[in-house]
Amino acid sequence: MPQQSKPYKVYRGGHVRTDDPDAARFSFGRGAAGTVQPPPATPDGMPSPLGDGENGGPPGRKVATVPPRRRFWRPGWKKGILIGLGVVLLLFVVQVYRGYHAFSQEMARANARLDPKTKKVLTPVGNPLTNPQTTIVLGSDSRGKGTTARTDSILLVRTDPGKHTISMLSIPRDLWVPIAGHGSAKINAAYAWGGTPLLIKTVEHFTGLPVNHVVLVDFSGFEDLIDALGGVNIDNPYRIDSSQPFDGKLWHFKQGPLHMYGVRALAYARIRHTTNAKDTDITRTERQQRVMQAIAHQLVTPGNLLHLDTVGSAIAKPLTTDLTANEVLELGWVKFRSQQTVQCHLGGTPQFIDGQDAISSSSQNMQVVGMFLGKVAPLPPAKGELYAPGCTRR
Repeated sequence: MPQQSKPYKVYRGGHVRTDDPDAARFSFGRGAAGTVQPPPATPDGMPSPLGDGENGGPPGRKVATVPPRRRFWRPGWKKGILIGLGVVLLLFVVQVYRGYHAFSQEMARANARLDPKTKKVLTPVGNPLTNPQTTIVLGSDSRGKGTTARTDSILLVRTDPGKHTISMLSIPRDLWVPIAGHGSAKINAAYAWGGTPLLIKTVEHFTGLPVNHVVLVDFSGFEDLIDALGGVNIDNPYRIDSSQPFDGKLWHFKQGPLHMYGVRALAYARIRHTTNAKDTDITRTERQQRVMQAIAHQLVTPGNLLHLDTVGSAIAKPLTTDLTANEVLELGWVKFRSQQTVQCHLGGTPQFIDGQDAISSSSQNMQVVGMFLGKVAPLPPAKGELYAPGCTRR
């Protein structure tokens, strides 16, 4: 008699009795204790793409799997570029901060050198980024208190962010003007008699221009500044040969483009005695303007801004000023955005006054002040008059 087969048992929902001896052959994805087991893994450690036909499922049926999400830290050329850019940006920020910190400290020392009496005569004004500013720049070999030295150069610099214009007005040191409490004399005598405060008041009274800021330049540190900038580029309009030694040397400057470092640029700006008959105290102030303009141009170049830690220190060391580090940078930004430069100088007629060689003021000087302010169109000096006042636009 044939053996009767056992009836099939049906297991629904994956639930089996723990006391069923046949249940051991069926896991239904659960262990003996009823815990869920992970799907079988392939040799590379990833879940099997096959169903239980090979790993406990119906034969040949694919089981949908979700690929693992890639982590950001995993290598890839796009991520490498992003990381590289981030590192470069971080280094840039650190470099700029270091430069600004060094520059700010040196400017604080330049501010501390300013005589409180000088700061008191200045006319306060708003932000350099939005308001026109007039700064008087005085060059001298000595900036010590109580000195009897006279200013070697007197220059007014006006920034006008609204018109994107930089204006420069040179005042000849031999110009004969009234000086409060001393009668009339050469304008640079005011510095010897009353220091920077009296000179500022004299300039304001003569030109009618309020002075907002002051910068005293010690020429002994002027060379280091130009060297730190990598030299300056100047377009020299005519050949200049010194007829007397300056700093123990005769100097020669050819016509055309010149690239000059500190010592040479300083000689170009300051030599007074040349073999060129057309070279006067007026043209000397024009040379100084070219050097100042070249320095300003170099200061706002991206390369020098990135090296503000060294360049910034060289800028501030020869200075005594009320301008803070932020104000200097703001004026630099105005210069960077400027679209034209107006270069002016006052003048007159050379005369022998009170036993001195001086320049008697021209009646056209006030018109030149209007050109400096942008109220009158710039007009060049009259031809054939070596000491005539006027302006040129670049």
